[in-house]
Amino acid sequence: MSVADVVAPIRSADALRAKPAGFVHDVSSIAGRALRAVPRDLEAVFPPMFIALFFFVVNVATFTNSAGAGFDYKAFEMPTAILLGVTGISRAPALVLDIQDGYLDRLLMTPIKRLAILLGHMVADVTVAVALTIPIIVLGFAIGVRFETGALGLLVFIALAALWSLAFTGFGYAIALKTGNPAAVNSAFLLFFPFLFLTSSYVPRDQLSGWLNTVAGFNPVTYLLEGLRSLVMQGWEWESLGKALIAIAVVGTISMTLCFTALRGRTRRG
Repeated sequence: MSVADVVAPIRSADALRAKPAGFVHDVSSIAGRALRAVPRDLEAVFPPMFIALFFFVVNVATFTNSAGAGFDYKAFEMPTAILLGVTGISRAPALVLDIQDGYLDRLLMTPIKRLAILLGHMVADVTVAVALTIPIIVLGFAIGVRFETGALGLLVFIALAALWSLAFTGFGYAIALKTGNPAAVNSAFLLFFPFLFLTSSYVPRDQLSGWLNTVAGFNPVTYLLEGLRSLVMQGWEWESLGKALIAIAVVGTISMTLCFTALRGRTRRG
């Protein structure tokens, strides 16, 4: 057998062409890699959870007595704590590292679906966000919070929080893919502060006045908070839940449009 007989098959296009593994497999592979990296990057997870728990405890201690008899401020404040914990949780900083060390470029040379790269990271983000709700909810139960909608309402509550986390995370990925700058990505959470504080985060909306009440009416977080609070304090308020879903959809449409546009730009550049 000659050398040419051995080399020829190796040079064939069929031998060098990797076979696509399928969209679901691509998403699960990216998600699995992202989740395996979480224990090595706990500094990205613990601070949001600590901040959420800290403000939950401090705000309850500060405002409970001034809220008045018959008003369960602990239940009122728990959705705010949940949003503090889950907003901005993403693997976008890790994606920046993949861009900087060339891993993303190597990944783009494979048959993996481009959409699966982002969706895999987002599946990991939602998983982490759901996990972060647990300590806050446990603390809420420990201090006496009870869901008027029962166990099913608790599951819907967690699902809404996870959907909001997913909707907001698109901004972080858009910045990561557009800039490849870790500092810019880490500042993405600052986008949320105007959303959170220009709304009924600490007092009921009917106690807001003037320009703040007007701004809160245009703030999607207002309707998300009202939907979450209805599950805890009132029962199945379908109008409030519908408005919460619409608010998530509006933010998600904007963030995902930016995100996937940035992905297309990054893949063309690569």
